[in-house]
Amino acid sequence: MNSIASPQTLATLPARPSVDDLYSRILDAIFEQRIHSASRFTEESLAQMFGARRSDVRDVLTRLSHQHIILLRANHRPRVAELDAAQVRQALHARRLAEIMLVRLACQRPCAQDLKQLRALLDNERQCAERGPAIRLSGEFHLQLAKMAGNAPLAHFLESLVPLTSLAIAQLDLQPQDYCAGQVHIEMVDAVEGGNAATAVMLMNRHMDHLEQTLLNTTLGHCAAG
Repeated sequence: MNSIASPQTLATLPARPSVDDLYSRILDAIFEQRIHSASRFTEESLAQMFGARRSDVRDVLTRLSHQHIILLRANHRPRVAELDAAQVRQALHARRLAEIMLVRLACQRPCAQDLKQLRALLDNERQCAERGPAIRLSGEFHLQLAKMAGNAPLAHFLESLVPLTSLAIAQLDLQPQDYCAGQVHIEMVDAVEGGNAATAVMLMNRHMDHLEQTLLNTTLGHCAAG
């Protein structure tokens, strides 16, 4: 019996997702709470769920563990982190410090191509109707803005903070109006394009004020209820 698949058979097989696409899909599932802190899963079960290679799933879980989204321990199943008020507060305070400096730097070197990518992200964010991708895209705006600043270590630091904030939004089951800053994002891009650092910093501070008030008040309320 011939065990070699024909070209026609191979053409009908679903394409395996790239590692970056797999990362986005797993992150979306976490933000939609289809995978949550009480979920039982393994590399193999995720590979089957997303039609991916187990080695690629392992790479994604490792990346998510570096962002404190997934907890990995030897001889234990991976699991989604469950955040407490202290972790959320620390992440938000660190984000504010990093993002203020990054947006100030971005205003010093506005690039047409980078601004075009930011505006495309805003369009995707505005049109997105699914909760998981919407949360992820909102965070990606800040990461893309950070890349414009030209400070790789600081942008890398922010990459460990934004997903953590997004996880808090997902776990608290906030509605889009509670965390979405579409208009502020638009005004921020306009300020960066015009090189107006004072306005961009003011907008970033206002955005972080809103996030802190929403997330910390909700988190503390959940802790008190528990």
